[in-house]
Amino acid sequence: MSQSMMINDDTVTPVDPLFTVWSAVNRTSRTGQIIGKDERASPYQALKAFTTNAAYEYFEEDSKGSLEVGKLADLVILDNNPLTIKADNIRDIEVVETIKEGKTIYDRAKANASAQ
Repeated sequence: MSQSMMINDDTVTPVDPLFTVWSAVNRTSRTGQIIGKDERASPYQALKAFTTNAAYEYFEEDSKGSLEVGKLADLVILDNNPLTIKADNIRDIEVVETIKEGKTIYDRAKANASAQ
């Protein structure tokens, strides 16, 4: 698997970036079998596939993909660090907040409060 590319059939299945990161890092089938152990990505490589590398592939690296002055402030705040937790737990990380162009578009606390 290329570091800069992660395939997801998002027209058929919903995109779950953290599950996709988990899948690229662990390469474990539904039955628990490891598929292509030598093809595993590091958590950092898998996250880059969704951020800087994805922006580059769409020729948007000047405005997206990393947090820099002058770029869009699109980011998520997670309840755990995918770079430091056990690799198998990456799929259990939850999004706390999503910020797009500097504005909060999802807040887990508010979503949970309104669901009750």
